[in-house]
Amino acid sequence: MNRLRAALRHRRTNIHFALRRCLHYKVPKTPAPPSPPAPPKPPKKPQSFTMHGITWEDPYSWMSSLNDKVAMRHMDVYMEQEEKYTEAVMGGTERLQSKLQSEMASRLAFELSTPPLRWGPWLYYRRVEEEKQYPVLCRRLASLHDEFISNKSPSAGFDYVSGQKIEQKLIDYNQEAERFGGYAYEELSEVSPDHRFIAYTMYDKDNDYFRLSVKNLSSGSLCSKPQVDRVSNLAWAKGGQSLLYVVTDQNKRPCRLYCSMIGSIDEDTLLLEEQDDDVHVYIRHTKDFRFVTVNRFSPTSSKVFLIDAADPLSGMELIWECEKLTHCIVEHHLGDLYLFTDASKGHEPVDSHYLLRSPLKVDSTSRTWEHVFVDDPDLVIVDVDFSHTHLVLILREGRKFRLCAVRLPLPVGRKGPINLKELELQYLPLPKHVSQISSGPNYDFYSSTMRFTISSPVMPDAVVDYNLSDGKWNIIQQQSILHERTRILYGTTFSAGGSREISNALENSMGEANFDDEQMWNSLSEYYACEHYNVSSDDGVLVPLTVIYSYKCKKENENPGLLHVHGAYGELLDKRWRSELKSLLDRGWVIAYADVRGGGGGGKKWHQDGRRIKKFNSVQDYISCAKFLAERKIVNEEKLAGWGYSAGGLLVASAINQCPELFRAAVLKVPFLDPISTLRNPIIPLTPADYEEFGYPGNEDDFHAIRRYSPYDNIQKDVAYPAVLITSSFNTRFGVWEAAKWIARVRDYSIYDPKRPVILNLTIDIVEENRYLHCKESALETAFLMKAMES
Repeated sequence: MNRLRAALRHRRTNIHFALRRCLHYKVPKTPAPPSPPAPPKPPKKPQSFTMHGITWEDPYSWMSSLNDKVAMRHMDVYMEQEEKYTEAVMGGTERLQSKLQSEMASRLAFELSTPPLRWGPWLYYRRVEEEKQYPVLCRRLASLHDEFISNKSPSAGFDYVSGQKIEQKLIDYNQEAERFGGYAYEELSEVSPDHRFIAYTMYDKDNDYFRLSVKNLSSGSLCSKPQVDRVSNLAWAKGGQSLLYVVTDQNKRPCRLYCSMIGSIDEDTLLLEEQDDDVHVYIRHTKDFRFVTVNRFSPTSSKVFLIDAADPLSGMELIWECEKLTHCIVEHHLGDLYLFTDASKGHEPVDSHYLLRSPLKVDSTSRTWEHVFVDDPDLVIVDVDFSHTHLVLILREGRKFRLCAVRLPLPVGRKGPINLKELELQYLPLPKHVSQISSGPNYDFYSSTMRFTISSPVMPDAVVDYNLSDGKWNIIQQQSILHERTRILYGTTFSAGGSREISNALENSMGEANFDDEQMWNSLSEYYACEHYNVSSDDGVLVPLTVIYSYKCKKENENPGLLHVHGAYGELLDKRWRSELKSLLDRGWVIAYADVRGGGGGGKKWHQDGRRIKKFNSVQDYISCAKFLAERKIVNEEKLAGWGYSAGGLLVASAINQCPELFRAAVLKVPFLDPISTLRNPIIPLTPADYEEFGYPGNEDDFHAIRRYSPYDNIQKDVAYPAVLITSSFNTRFGVWEAAKWIARVRDYSIYDPKRPVILNLTIDIVEENRYLHCKESALETAFLMKAMES
């Protein structure tokens, strides 16, 4: 019994001491999380400006003083601070970025080659060699094509079976990168019609211009002349014996036209020089190489001249002129000139392009142009392409694109224009949800085959060869995202539907393919939905909205969303499938595209209603689409992000100013953010089209309209802004100061929230020319969006 009492006392004592230890135990302190980094604060140097009776102050105008060495030293320091701040903000996402980059890189086409393009006796193509950054332009004789593809990917075009070297390298852009500052950015390249020379322009980033070179394809050496700086345009003449080219002035205005005789030691001949600062010059050859057309355009007029390619020094003949800046493309076919234009008819503006025809041999003073087709608002001509036997039309019927061929010559002897619906049109069957049809180079005027690229938001781009003589077609290159395979250069071309050749029998539904045929297009529509809406803008105008999402991941009112926009220059919004967006789609994001006024796809009036004094319509359209996504619960109202490139960046930033609470985040790529300063005192040379698009500050109405939509001049005070990532470049062609100024002012005015940082991502290369660098930049953008949404 005593032992029991002793044991209980001992137990109580142990419990007592244990309790005392627990009561006096100090829990180790968890290290406090690092405080969020403070954003940089650039110096302010206020400067006042006055225009049309309005005075405003800009504390950051010094950032664009490129000739001020002190200002540029301050700018260098500030940019270094921004880089460090971006690194700090994105700290902790390194593993996510690495994973995303690996995902995106794995979806790139494994075999990098463009499909061979037949021109005369040659097949031309570009391919990327293993572990090389840039492609190589190559060609081989078409007569060796079958022998070439019978063996599996012969190294560098060497067929070990026959012992023949059957590939000729024309330009190795990796070597060009060594000539031009570490990267190769080509703007123009044209092979001469006799296939003996190639003329091309490469960007010299140290001097900020494009340099023309001509290479002899037989010897592989550069010709001694012409080698010219600041070349914007070129065209071959005399079957390849002479080259016409356009040179820009110091303000990058194309203004002087020269003719160079290849192999001659004589000075190049000046054919045309425009002294007026508003006049620009553009040239191109007709597809049959019979003529070179010279377009002379300004904000107030457009003229087209014709040069005989057989004798380029014989002078220029005026064949067309009209008021205002218009789009004019001239082609020649069997003694007739064809003009594709959107010029006003009389003094009445038109809503779309139309085709005119005039005999070649007619006195220039009495030349008249007749309409080829009857205007049909239900069947709009978007683009045209000519061959020796056919005219190919890219049409738009409502939102649907069509592709058809019309046999040439057109019916003669009948009076008046032709009704397209009365012709026996050959329609190419297309997949669903086509967002764009792009005509290929199609250099061979006498070929019966034409090449086109078919684009869709839910299908990788398909390169299609269309046989005009029998209506049959082949998908000759298209990546398969799901099966990790690609229809590539080295192998037999794919005939639609495998062994099924599609001809006119499948022309049901005006050329739209059945769902059963979607798989032959490598469509992703089984996995990703593509929905179309008409959104009412603030003034009642219906704005097209396209929405893409994964069937597997869609949940009402839960998904984050990314809303794309461009809305300028009458250009189509790029809604092509982008493999890097698959990383967001597969994580439950909704990708949307707003076709706002100012862009293309809705006719010329759609463009007119979103430019100059009506530019704010574009902003309102975008805001309406953003609200629609949230109100319809397509996207969670607290998880919407905006995305805009260049002029699209302007719209997103302006929409954020109007409704900062509407967006959680935004990505702006090389955005146009300070239009008042840029248009009033352009550091980057502008064209008449820029002023026609955004307005001319010297005009009072335009000035007030610019002030209204300008992102830099309308930042709200004491309001929480969304997280914003701006990508810009040290390259002055993109104006890094615009991004820097906007960021600095947003930080000055808005309520600082470390969870919603505004950061600047600086690049030194042209990202689009390097696919792996493009993956890295896309991974950064995606990680930023996911971090901002805390997803």
